[in-house]
Amino acid sequence: ALKRLRPDMNLLMTVAVAGAVVIGEWAEAATVAFLFALSLELEAWSVGRVRRAVAALLDLAPPTARVVADGRPDREVPVKDVAVGAVVVVRPGERIPLDGKVTKGSGHVNQAPITGESVPAPKRPGDDVFAGTVNGEGVLEVAVTRAANDTTLARIIRMVGESQSRRAASERWVDQFAALYTPAVMALALAVALVPPLVFAGGWGEWVYRALVLLVIACPCALVISTPVSIVAALAAAARNGVLVKGGMFIELPATLKAVAVDKTGTLTEGRPVVVEVVPLNGHDEGELLERAAGLEARSEHPLARAVIEYAATKGVAVTTAEDLRAVPGKGAVGRWQGREFWAGSPRYMAERGHETDDVRGRLAVMTAAGRSVVVVGNDKHVCGLIALADAVRPAAKDAIRELKALGVVRVVMLTGDNEATARAVAQDAGVDAVRAGLLPEEKVAAVEALVAEYGSVAMVGDGVNDAPALARASLGIAMGAAGTDAAIETADVALMSDDLGKLPWLIRHSRRTMSVIRQNVAFSLTVKAVFMILTFAGYSSLWAAIAADTGASLLV
Repeated sequence: ALKRLRPDMNLLMTVAVAGAVVIGEWAEAATVAFLFALSLELEAWSVGRVRRAVAALLDLAPPTARVVADGRPDREVPVKDVAVGAVVVVRPGERIPLDGKVTKGSGHVNQAPITGESVPAPKRPGDDVFAGTVNGEGVLEVAVTRAANDTTLARIIRMVGESQSRRAASERWVDQFAALYTPAVMALALAVALVPPLVFAGGWGEWVYRALVLLVIACPCALVISTPVSIVAALAAAARNGVLVKGGMFIELPATLKAVAVDKTGTLTEGRPVVVEVVPLNGHDEGELLERAAGLEARSEHPLARAVIEYAATKGVAVTTAEDLRAVPGKGAVGRWQGREFWAGSPRYMAERGHETDDVRGRLAVMTAAGRSVVVVGNDKHVCGLIALADAVRPAAKDAIRELKALGVVRVVMLTGDNEATARAVAQDAGVDAVRAGLLPEEKVAAVEALVAEYGSVAMVGDGVNDAPALARASLGIAMGAAGTDAAIETADVALMSDDLGKLPWLIRHSRRTMSVIRQNVAFSLTVKAVFMILTFAGYSSLWAAIAADTGASLLV
């Protein structure tokens, strides 16, 4: 620092500890050095998070793909060696190795890691699929459209690194102050020792002693630890409250937030569908409808099917698997009760069976407009009823958003890869100010950058791999810790370990209280020093009084 003529916190600490050693205060020197080293360790704790985040992202993509060539049995090939245009086979439950288009087969694919969609997306020939997403119940053949280093997942990994590198380091106010404080005090002490004897014929012994007293009282021990001690206490308190904050600079940021961007699936919502409405039709009752639906879905692992079965159980409906049960890939299931055929499936499957009526069409339009997924149950003659499902809003979400606005957050925006209707229904229920739906990861980053340009200090709250680049690009990235992916948690600056959005307003209040304590500490430290400097010039202070004042100020801070 001396060589560069830019005094910083390290020079300040060197002067503080050296001053304590010179006057024999070894315990004080050791204590200050320890506290400062501890604060540096806490700041360095988050240095490796980019490496960990990228490693977690890379684990999403399988290392090999099953390539089909000339009708021969598929063979395992490293994904980096698979050429664009090659056809790969993806079996049920496997991760899709590369971006591509489905050429054969149908089923549902869980795209939540990439797009954030709450419900597995139906896939049929011609539909796009992404590397790292999970195939459902059908066997798919996929024509590769992007090489391994150009997939959507690969781009996410690059964006995480780029966003982290663009984040400017936050310099502490004490560092900036020290650049002026340290040389000014040294120059002042030198002037006190030399000017009175040389200019005003003062006694050398008296003025050199006063200069030493000035150096002692100026020893910036209390000032140096004023920020780290408060930060350590704030980090510990946050951890006890289930909020993992990855370093001191991220304790300071929440106090200044003006806008918050929130992911939908798994953040504002529970991340899994639940039954929200049951509509029996054509003389059937709710119990009979649920019995038929649950029996037809009994062997399915689809999230909508599991939600129907769970709801039937809560209503006391006994679930009995249908006779002659068979799945219709990508559409639904068919089975028999007492010799009569029943089916359950999507509205598209209902239309294919020719059971669509004006009444049913109108009810479906209302449900889908509200952002709900619908399971249709019917028999060989008519539609027996409709079961609407939706991703439920977290119980704490509404109160958390209301508190954020009360704390001065100007805008709360929901960013999601889900469809417009579902997104708007959730946004209305949760009380957010605006919605951006159908976003890919790079579009979420652009939306966050626009908010940063408009409001300055912006937080992004998310839980999925698709949120990681936006979390990294925001002023403050906040991950849902319990349900969030490793990539989101490692990329974020803060993790809410209980998945409680109510901790976000708490964090803002906690940050503001921490900053208030830091300001009080700094003001107190400087005031004590100013008072004793005046007493030193007036000749009323002694070396021991200066030591006592400095030690006392450190202890009080």
